[in-house]
Amino acid sequence: MIPRYSRPIMTAIWAPENRYRIWFEIEALACEAMAKYDFIPKESAKNIRENGDKAMAKFNADDVAKIDAIEAKVRHDVIAFLTWLAENIGEDSRFVHMGMTSSDVLDTCLSVQLTQAADILLEDLDRVLEALKNRAFEHKYTLTIGRSHAIHAEPVTFGLKLAGYYAEFARNKARLLQARQEIATCAISGAVGTYAHIDPRIETYVAEKLGLSAEPVSTQVIPRDRHAAFFATLGVIASSIERLAIEIRHLQRSEVREAEEYFHPDQKGSSAMPHKRNPVLTENLTGLARIVRSHVVPAMENVALWHERDISHSSVERMICPDGTITLDFALNRLASVIEKMVVYPERMQENIESLGGVVHSGEVLLALARAGLSREQSYRIVQRSAMETWTKLGKPEGKSFRENLENDPEIMGRIDSSILDKAMDGSMHVQNLDHIYQNVFGEAGPGSQN
Repeated sequence: MIPRYSRPIMTAIWAPENRYRIWFEIEALACEAMAKYDFIPKESAKNIRENGDKAMAKFNADDVAKIDAIEAKVRHDVIAFLTWLAENIGEDSRFVHMGMTSSDVLDTCLSVQLTQAADILLEDLDRVLEALKNRAFEHKYTLTIGRSHAIHAEPVTFGLKLAGYYAEFARNKARLLQARQEIATCAISGAVGTYAHIDPRIETYVAEKLGLSAEPVSTQVIPRDRHAAFFATLGVIASSIERLAIEIRHLQRSEVREAEEYFHPDQKGSSAMPHKRNPVLTENLTGLARIVRSHVVPAMENVALWHERDISHSSVERMICPDGTITLDFALNRLASVIEKMVVYPERMQENIESLGGVVHSGEVLLALARAGLSREQSYRIVQRSAMETWTKLGKPEGKSFRENLENDPEIMGRIDSSILDKAMDGSMHVQNLDHIYQNVFGEAGPGSQN
């Protein structure tokens, strides 16, 4: 991934230095296990560990270049690494990789890298969740208009909007925890996965030391349904990012202006129009979400490998594993920052609620008429008539508010008094059950509870 959308903590996982250190750790652990079960001399395993640790401790870009130069000749990345390692270990290197195949190293390493990446992404999700929770409680009772089909519906609260996103990202965290568990597998089973040349106890030992579980049937490679599930989870998280980003983008529109991204004092919105305050961060998040989701289909297609293995998945994973995790890591941190600094305009929210002359209360007026004895169909016809009269004449000299039109309707006059209309058009009804929802989402109603 390009540096513009990368954080060093995540890119380090996919750096050659980290990959080769994991490769060595897998080989050294396998040798330790073989020594434990008397397949190789214990002194040899000790020398492999000590000499290898010394080489890896000073491992740098020059060593990467040496391995690359060897690979250019032998056309095999694992053999290139083993050749370099043998030069640093000496005679006991003959026991390294004994009974193993390249996929034992490559797939187990990838499992380690993906679990490392997942741990960072889980921390990112925690930051997003904390930001959403803080702002949800801050604006628990901040009334705003709910919209369906992008049209004014009934009032909600801005805190309730954010509580919904919190619940969604909490589900995403649960999904990622499951995906991490599923991807954390180790395969040290040798050619075509039969353990013909290596004892299964070696795999168990290596898996335990690396914090992985042993793959039940590796067929030489770890089955790629695990990886597909992992990237599908990243894709779902990316979609949640985009959904929230689009919400903020819509709320920042000039005609709406209920909330917006923080605009830094020295920030410029346009090279041509100095007045612009554009939602550039959330637009960026929308684009980054597309990138992460674009990796899901290739990961799915990697599941169908030929027989016990082929390497059609390899080139795909060399790109989507770093790019997908690096991009999502960056996006989650950008999203958290947007939420933390988001500017909210409660007064503008109230203005928008009132901007249609009160028609947003039509649902409760409908119920009030039904309680007064009218049929639902008759009530709906009467209320819609007054609402449309208000809507179509908004801003015109002859225009009247929704309540005025209701009070002038001959089918309503005498059926319900003004106190009932007062109650039906009171926005407080829309917050009366917030404690119940907040308790469901956060496990607490929080300050200002109405219980």
